Formats: sequence, C-alpha cells, structure tokens
Amino acid sequence: MPEPVMLITGASRGIGAATARAAAAAGYRLALLARSADSLAPLTDELGDDVLALPCDITDWPALSATVQRVEDHFGRLDATFANAGLSMQTSFLGNGGADPEQWRDMVLTNVYGAAITARAALPALARTGGHLLLTGSNAGRGIRPGNLYSATKWAITGLAQNIRAECVGTGVRVTLIQPGMVETEMTASTQDVPKLRAEDIANAALYALRQPPGVDVNELVIRPTGQDPNR
Repeated sequence: MPEPVMLITGASRGIGAATARAAAAAGYRLALLARSADSLAPLTDELGDDVLALPCDITDWPALSATVQRVEDHFGRLDATFANAGLSMQTSFLGNGGADPEQWRDMVLTNVYGAAITARAALPALARTGGHLLLTGSNAGRGIRPGNLYSATKWAITGLAQNIRAECVGTGVRVTLIQPGMVETEMTASTQDVPKLRAEDIANAALYALRQPPGVDVNELVIRPTGQDPNR
C-alpha cells in the first residue's frame, strides 16, 4: 500500500505546521494549504519531498474544490484531511471594545463556512479510501464566553463534526473533533500569565487519532494545559 496522504488547512503556522511535521515523521505525504505560497515555503523546504504546497482561500468553494481534486490527482488518493484553518478576535455585542463588526465576517467565514466546505470537498475522496476527517474545534466551544463570537463559531464546529459523522455512517470514514484549550500560537500571543499548550501537543493528539485501527473512531479529544481554568 502506498504511503498515506494528508491534507492540512491553515498549514503555514501553529497547529497546522506542527501537525505537518508530525505527519511527515509518521510517513504521510502532505498537501499543505494556506492563503499565501510565501508563508508555506519555509515549511515545505524543511519537509522536503512528498509535500505539495497549495495557496488557497478556504472560503472560496470553486478554488478549494479544485485544489482538493488536484491533491487526489497528484497523489492518487487522499487518506486524511485536517480542517484546521481558523481566525480569532475579541468581540463585544454591547460595543465594549473588540474588533469592528466588519471584521467579524472573515472569522465566521473561515471558522465555520471554510471548515464546512473543506469537509464537503474532501469527503468524497475520503470515502474512497475509508479515510479520516479531523476538525479543530476549541475548549471555547464547550461553554459560555460572554460576548465571544469566536466561541460561537467553535460551538458550530462541534455540531458540524457530529452531523458529518452521522452522514458518514457506513462509509468507513472516521471523524475526529479536536478541542484544544489555550495553545501558544499567534492568536493567543496577547494572552499572558496563563498555562498554554504547545502546538506540538495538538499535533500529537491528531496523530493519536489517526493511528487507531480502522474499527476505532476517536470522536472527540478535549485537551487543556494543566491548570487552565475550564471557563477561559
């Protein structure tokens, strides 16, 4: 059997880049998606052969579907897809600071619509291989966060994962929702003096789910740094 193929969105940094490194070490051939080819170049240079770098806006359905088809055409198969790309910003519905509502659109489109159409683009190929879909949710999508639209987008990913899993019954496709707590990334750089996970910790969780035998479907993984307040 040829080495498996994994597609990762939001692959140029943070959890996506860490997962790419872990998957490459585990023998995966990789398709790495990000908005900019330049942002992917350092990682693809590092990982070498069997890496396809694909600039793509994951909120653009024609571009995304064509990109996923290109991955399957290039490698001959698709075994795993990690819908990981996401945006975060501070919001307030009362207008008490935070990002201007005009900026909210990109976050909602990326976090919800982008994840949904990534699944739609990849699942026919994953059904052909009995593959695996992983999605990045968040601990913030498990409880109430006052005024926090990001949290609401991650609640949506929780429901999305469950609905996809229900539709995939009988196909052999596994669906894993990874719900990290606070992770040390560019999105959390302004949050100080709290415990944080490393991006590599989430990559290890993704590989844990992928390494299970075909009859085992790890539905959800909730991962927090030791000592994190679960309400944050």
